[in-house]
Amino acid sequence: MKTLLQCTLIGAVTLTVSACKDGNSPFNQLPDFIQGDIQSSHYDGMTNDLLTGGLGASGLASTPAPAFDDPLNPTPEELRTLAIYNNYRALVDTVPGGGYGEFFGPQVGNGGDGLVSGEEHLAYMSVEGSDVPVTVMVQVPDSFDPKQACMITAPSSGSRGIYGAIGTAGEWGLKKGCAVVYTDKGTGTGSHNLATNAAQRIDGTLTQDDEPVQFRADLDDQERADFNAKWPDRLAYKHAHSKANPEADWGRHVLQSIEFGFYILNEKFGQETGNGRKVIKVKPKNTLVIASSVSNGGGASVRAAELDDSGLIDGVAVSEPNVNPQVDTSFTIRQGNGPALAEHSRSLLDYTTALAVYQGCANIALEVRDVAPLNATFNNFTVAENICNSLANKNLVSGADTKERASDALRILNEEVGIQPEQNLLAPIHFGLAVAQSISMTYANAYGEAGVEDRLCDISLAATGADGAVTPISGAQEAALFSASNGIPPSAGVNLVYDKAEGQPTNLAASASPSTSQQDYGLDALLCLRSLAVGRDIVADEPLTGDAADMSERIADGIEQVRATGDLQGKPTVFVTGRADAILPINHTSRPYFGLNQRVEGSDSKLRYYEILNAHHLDVLNGFPGIADRYVPLHHYFFQALDLVWANLADKQALPPSQVVRTVPRGNTSTPLSADNLTPIAASPDAGDLILFSDDQVQIPD
Repeated sequence: MKTLLQCTLIGAVTLTVSACKDGNSPFNQLPDFIQGDIQSSHYDGMTNDLLTGGLGASGLASTPAPAFDDPLNPTPEELRTLAIYNNYRALVDTVPGGGYGEFFGPQVGNGGDGLVSGEEHLAYMSVEGSDVPVTVMVQVPDSFDPKQACMITAPSSGSRGIYGAIGTAGEWGLKKGCAVVYTDKGTGTGSHNLATNAAQRIDGTLTQDDEPVQFRADLDDQERADFNAKWPDRLAYKHAHSKANPEADWGRHVLQSIEFGFYILNEKFGQETGNGRKVIKVKPKNTLVIASSVSNGGGASVRAAELDDSGLIDGVAVSEPNVNPQVDTSFTIRQGNGPALAEHSRSLLDYTTALAVYQGCANIALEVRDVAPLNATFNNFTVAENICNSLANKNLVSGADTKERASDALRILNEEVGIQPEQNLLAPIHFGLAVAQSISMTYANAYGEAGVEDRLCDISLAATGADGAVTPISGAQEAALFSASNGIPPSAGVNLVYDKAEGQPTNLAASASPSTSQQDYGLDALLCLRSLAVGRDIVADEPLTGDAADMSERIADGIEQVRATGDLQGKPTVFVTGRADAILPINHTSRPYFGLNQRVEGSDSKLRYYEILNAHHLDVLNGFPGIADRYVPLHHYFFQALDLVWANLADKQALPPSQVVRTVPRGNTSTPLSADNLTPIAASPDAGDLILFSDDQVQIPD
């Protein structure tokens, strides 16, 4: 199909200007969605590089983090190096013994300390219907061979900035000699200090001037002054406050990043004409393109494959993808001999607001309290008891005492919300890190296209002091946000603030709810988000009214805009997901997507789903005691997914059937991870390990 569509493709995606006449190659032209200048650099692989920011594999694994010479005025290169350091370490376990340097890491299969020389090109792009800048980047390693051209997509995971997938899809692609195309997908830190009007340029440096920046809130000077008078020292963030619902366009962002990648490659390798133009030589039909990445980035690549009517993408390899499948009640999901789950495919906002409301209480359930790793380290059990009491007083959990109430909160999550019991041991640490709370706030704003001035559910963003009160962000903190923040507070000194907390606006985690006068993690605010997500006042058990009803409808519309179709258009595709994923529960993401795809594509489907036992969402946690001994790195299987899709496309090797992969935890972390722990994805798995779609059911072995 790629060959047949080449001529029409070029005009459709604005890759070139010339019509394709009589088989002649058209000329290279900058895509019209690129806004402003392209910033280009070459890194020599010795003093600096594409993959490690000049730190090398050893530097990425070392602490402390690289420092700025002037903390208040870091240079673009200092910001870039620290961004690569933090983004790499945020997703990959670099602690000795966990597989870094043996099964994965810049140096594995790359020699030396893993530095990769090559070119890097940064620009802003836009999508039709939105004026919010989206960052796009192309890295072309010096090892790229245009005669064996390949390209890997690396949209950022989570809400991270442009380097968010550097250690995942970026590492694999660069070491393979492929061009890697990145996009922040309309997320990234993109902070806007409403008090000073400072915002981030594309390179992370700050400016108060009227010039292109990653994001500024849609407020004129008077509106901003009025807001500051009421709510001083607040910040706006790109993902939460752009009024754009960026997730609705994630697939288009990835497709545009591919188009920009082809433009850059042809500027470098295209045939010179002598008149300043280049004839395209690197084309979709002669380039192997794999859409990839993890988490939100994986979901973005899946959506791109669904939208790819022009044949830009050859295959897909993703890990733990954030997909919100269209709801299809014609099939169920069953694990082993357990009950059939019919209420699958809940939206991200649905299950995360449930976790935000109930997990704080569930943390002290008997089944979890003293068993979950680092529970007492990351969570305040007195606050947990208060949450349980507040939920009970609102008739949202039952039980005569805290013990029974906590068990009921856990039951609600497992039985009513459909969250796997395997995630119960990891959910407490995620609550302590405010994962569900931050996702709930950010995505409610994004889906509803709310602005910072709306302060949805009375939550805003600001730096806070030891007492939880709002303070101005320090100059050093703000200067480092591009490199240190994950784009979804609380992060890098910016916190969720409950403006309606009893007493004064307070860090949400330390807030007392007005309805309870208890320090219960601002439960009133979290209940507000939950009500907006489900379209009903969950405390009063009655329909929402007024502005809340209107916002809930807007949020529901936004969720429908991001639903995945399940139609991968026959592309060879691999999903790998950890059964213990405590951020993107598998009964609402990978499992139902697999079922939906079987419904939509049937026998034409080339999707393979590998569910990895003893693996979860954030490998970086494997560096902590109590977690390292129980879990293996999912990152290893993500690289296997890329290897399998590559072998299928390049060498016509069949993809192994969908299966459960039974890994073997180390148990004793004094013993380094070995191949014995990392059971391979089997070409011919045992019948008892096969994942099947049969009799209107996704069947998952225990």
